[in-house]
Amino acid sequence: MVKLTMTDEILTLKEVAKYLKLAEKTAYKLAADGKLPGFKVGGSWRFKQSDIESWITEQKNKDGTK
Repeated sequence: MVKLTMTDEILTLKEVAKYLKLAEKTAYKLAADGKLPGFKVGGSWRFKQSDIESWITEQKNKDGTK
């Protein structure tokens, strides 16, 4: 049995949208456009929490804020 740490948690599109405080439609579009790191499982989007955290840091650094 594989033990997942909190940073390995897999999130659904709905959970990512809530976490980022976005509409689900916006989160879906970002994922579909390859702007939000995710992958599909059986046609449904899934996201590693650690990837989302890294993406947030990258977005902050792009804007010149840290």
